[in-house]
Amino acid sequence: MLLIVIVKSLRCLAAVITVGAIMALPLPLSEVAFTIPAALADDDDGGDDDGGGESGGPGGSDGYYRGGGGLNDLRSLFGWPSRERRAPASAAIPVPVRSQNELVAMGLEEGAITGLVQQGFVIEDRTEVSIIGSEMVRLTVPRNMTLDAARAAVVARSATASVDFNHFYQPQTETRGGCTGHGCALVREIVGWPAGEVAGCSKQHRIGLIDTAINIDHMALMNTRLEVIRIGNEEETKSGAQHGTAVAALLVGASDSRVPGLLPGAELIAVDAFRRFGRSTDIASTYDLVRALDLLSQRDVKVVNLSLTGPANALLERSVEAVTGRGMILVAAAGNDGPNAKPVYPAAYGDVIAVTAVDKARNPYRRAVRGDHIDIAAPGVGVWTAASISGARQKTGTSFAAPFVTAAVSMLIAEEPSMSLERLEAKISQLTDDIGEPGKDPVFGWGLLDASGLCKGNGEIKPSAL
Repeated sequence: MLLIVIVKSLRCLAAVITVGAIMALPLPLSEVAFTIPAALADDDDGGDDDGGGESGGPGGSDGYYRGGGGLNDLRSLFGWPSRERRAPASAAIPVPVRSQNELVAMGLEEGAITGLVQQGFVIEDRTEVSIIGSEMVRLTVPRNMTLDAARAAVVARSATASVDFNHFYQPQTETRGGCTGHGCALVREIVGWPAGEVAGCSKQHRIGLIDTAINIDHMALMNTRLEVIRIGNEEETKSGAQHGTAVAALLVGASDSRVPGLLPGAELIAVDAFRRFGRSTDIASTYDLVRALDLLSQRDVKVVNLSLTGPANALLERSVEAVTGRGMILVAAAGNDGPNAKPVYPAAYGDVIAVTAVDKARNPYRRAVRGDHIDIAAPGVGVWTAASISGARQKTGTSFAAPFVTAAVSMLIAEEPSMSLERLEAKISQLTDDIGEPGKDPVFGWGLLDASGLCKGNGEIKPSAL
């Protein structure tokens, strides 16, 4: 009888713990837009993407829990069958679309800010945005006020200010197995990427990258012209290096490494605007993305790679218009939400070059977003590039297609720095192989990048493209 009471008590305790864990969720369900399994939230889980195995659970490599004590030990005393359960391979991590208690605003007058503070708002941060010529403010809303009501209250204080939620953006990649070791071939041959030291066929390049953290000690990035700048709150958990290292190496990896970059001689200014959310997901806020664009504009960067996506946002859109109006070219990943998904941003903004992905057979990547905003396709399935710690592995996603176009654009504008976006788009449309429906289509845009002519004087634009 005593044994039965103990067993029932243990079960009740487990039920209480489960309920408590559910009640402790950091976000209300209304704030959760989608869930990403921990194993798919980035290139890899556990921070190790160098080909090593991963333990299946907390107690053993076979995925079973091996903790001592508890109900299973009581069962074994009397020869009862074990009810040991396999730990899940990955836990669902709720990823919010936006901060649940913050707004961002540009153009608020000092009197409006004072009134908002009196109303219960808290000024978390404020910074001058040179590309706009205005101050950007990050506000925490009063506890008794919804985000929609808070935004209305801020707008009421200043009719000319730009106000929106502090949305979150994520890298665009997918875990994909297959090729390992030295037998992996580069996929750049399907676009005719010039072999050898391509930087020698053009002037020096300066490329901007807004991404996650980068392992600057990776062998592929040793002796490269790489500068990494981290922005954001130093108290926040640093973002993982899986995504940023892979993209950086794909762009400028040393020519004599296992993962030579597309432009190994280029200068890369990388801004880490991300922070870690949960165990293996990286997110960047609107506030930090705007700061990153402003920083790169101040450094006179002409082309920026954005292998990230998220919702439309008024402040981000205004910043995109500002930097592109100054001559900066933005190249963004189309997104991996699926062919029937809605357009994602910044790729869907009109002044941004949206890049989709294809595989080695030139078929569209199965998860790539489609739409009339898609401009061009590039290799993005099984791309051989750097792992986060050492070595290399395959990467898949529109994140890894975007750098091909970024590199091509960098070579074009290096020859003609004052090139307008319209002229550049016309020129890019001529550097494509129209593999879809004739003309621009929602799957491939103008077609698959054809880089074979990049080191041949870059060619002239056909009259029909002007």
